[in-house]
Amino acid sequence: MLNSKIEEIKIELSKVIVGQNEMIDALLIGLFTNGHILLEGVPGLAKTTTVKALADIINLNFKRVQFTPDLLPSDIIGAQIYDMKTGEFKIKKGPIFTNLLLADEINRAPAKVQSALLEVMQERQVTIAEDSFKVDSPFLVLATQNPIEQEGAYTLPEAQLDRFMFKIVVGYNTKEEEFEIAKRVTSTQSISLNKVLDKETLSLIKEEIAKVHIDEELEKYIVDIVCATREPKEYGLEEIADYIQFGASPRATIDMFKAVKAMAYIRGNDYVSPIDIALVVKAILRHRIILSYEAEAMQKTTDELIQKIMEKIDIP
Repeated sequence: MLNSKIEEIKIELSKVIVGQNEMIDALLIGLFTNGHILLEGVPGLAKTTTVKALADIINLNFKRVQFTPDLLPSDIIGAQIYDMKTGEFKIKKGPIFTNLLLADEINRAPAKVQSALLEVMQERQVTIAEDSFKVDSPFLVLATQNPIEQEGAYTLPEAQLDRFMFKIVVGYNTKEEEFEIAKRVTSTQSISLNKVLDKETLSLIKEEIAKVHIDEELEKYIVDIVCATREPKEYGLEEIADYIQFGASPRATIDMFKAVKAMAYIRGNDYVSPIDIALVVKAILRHRIILSYEAEAMQKTTDELIQKIMEKIDIP
């Protein structure tokens, strides 16, 4: 197995990132399973720095788009332009044609621009004028957003949220980690990152992850968890039934099947255990459950509801 490569990646990332292990694991799982990642947190928590460092380490093409209120869809996907010399229209491709696309502060742009990503996130292709173009493989959207309550932010459409495998809530570092960050920033020592992964090795890792064993009982357990978000009463969860307006989509089940295999692989196992499910379940479901007005009035969070579901459903 190529698990040693994962440790090498983490060692390189630790040169520039202190802590934030959940975010790093999520980025690796996304990379290994072609799953898009949404990172939410206040500014200054190294979200952008982590993505840039990951792109350096794995030797993939990387582009960054800063989302702003005046951004246009053509600024992301490209446009058809008229060439005065030849008298013909030509396609000018946008930054979306890359391996890793960092959509920085994605919720600063209105829905029209955010929806420009919908086709490419699902179909891995872009339509410009009348032509469709495939994007390179691997292709991964890594989006960052500031919490909605911050000024000048828009909520992401539910259809787009569903296309993100994970929503990772990036929290503050511990006091010890922050002390280490401050020491590093004020140090004059330059940091160079080694490239430890290429496309060929990445493909081999994906093949190994596909072979990770998951027991049928655990597969049914995953399906039960997702179905409980839609029909809580059927699982004896009457207490949360009024708090959920819409549950998770089938895409959540598919992403869970992929993510638990990758999590088991990252942890050095060739089989999935209930621990792997517990480690990814909130990140996969938290942005896919639509809360009711009653839940918002009671200040309930999707994480709380997911926890209730996990406590109720028996582990096989």
